Amino acid sequence: MKLYLFNPDSDLALANNEANYIAPASARRMAQDMALLPIWYAAPDSAVLAPSAYNADFLRKMRDLFGLRVQLATEPELPDYAEASIVPWGWNPSIRKYLLKRGVNEDKLPSPRLLADYRSLSSRIQAVEMTRRVTGRYPGYTCGEHTLVNNIEDCERIVNAMHACLLKVPWSGSGKGLNWCLHGFTKPVSNWCERILREQGCLTAEPIYNKVEDFAMEFYADGRGRVVFAGYSVFHTGGSGMYAGNDLLSDEKILQKLSAYVPQEEFIRLRTRLEEELSALFGGFYHGYLGVDMMICHFPDEAPVYRIHPCVEINLRMNMGVVARLLTDRYLAADAEGAFRIDYYPLAGQALEEHRQMSASFPLSVENNRVCAGYLPLVPVTPQSRYRAFLLLTLPQ
Repeated sequence: MKLYLFNPDSDLALANNEANYIAPASARRMAQDMALLPIWYAAPDSAVLAPSAYNADFLRKMRDLFGLRVQLATEPELPDYAEASIVPWGWNPSIRKYLLKRGVNEDKLPSPRLLADYRSLSSRIQAVEMTRRVTGRYPGYTCGEHTLVNNIEDCERIVNAMHACLLKVPWSGSGKGLNWCLHGFTKPVSNWCERILREQGCLTAEPIYNKVEDFAMEFYADGRGRVVFAGYSVFHTGGSGMYAGNDLLSDEKILQKLSAYVPQEEFIRLRTRLEEELSALFGGFYHGYLGVDMMICHFPDEAPVYRIHPCVEINLRMNMGVVARLLTDRYLAADAEGAFRIDYYPLAGQALEEHRQMSASFPLSVENNRVCAGYLPLVPVTPQSRYRAFLLLTLPQ
């Protein structure tokens, strides 16, 4: 049996790299509110770790609607899953210690040495080398420049040379760890760089591109040396780069949308190249999903006008793009399309109020265990909820 758990702070825990790491309050809240999210991508006859009180009723309803073959596991029951295959959102030393202390057998968990390899290969530094290898192979329709920075002098030189650039820390949560340098090497930028260099040893710098689309290629590693393409995802971010949601479209429709900018054959060539590169880099030891975030960038004064940034970053873990891909393929009616969203609410009660309004305004329509239209909450919404994950679907006209 497989046991799934949602630990969205995994990247932050990797940055900290301590077994006694404690997640910030916002990450703990998200983990609690969205603990049941794995029911939508879990394998049949598996379990999801979550508190029982309100999650049990919600899971019963979803099983009835969609034929889910997933059961609930609570923390006191973890010793019953001592021999289960554990599938977290992402691996790190703190989640290993948490599971070990609660009765999961050590041979079912990655070793500290393997976790050190995960951490090294989860760094944004990997995007530097991957971008170089891919753009060198396909220079016509690709772009992308990352510079690895190891000291404050190089940081100042690079920021001033680029005039406007984006600095990134090696390990951080999705959409975090970014510093948009729009006014040169100011004192705040200098202080930030010094802190990151002191804490994490390096950072990366890249130009600020004229982005027109965020998308990703998702992959699956079998743990035996092979990484294969698992689908496309188109996602949206807020102004600071924080993840906001995904379009729910078939792979064919996503490829059709993206090929308005770059010919379809370029995407096919790129994904084949990435399968080769990722297999060489991760295939021998990693087992599970991973994603490569990309962009379509606009160059109005050059040819070709639109190009693919092939590796903004690599997510060596489960990610929302894979969730969106599996939701579309498993639970949407053939003609349905819409959005997968995660919203945050600063005050208790706001999420529940909006949930009720959307339930009334967009009634759910399900046929043959597939959503045809309407609003579907993916996790229970309570008076205390601050995070809400949901689908909002329409039938195309």
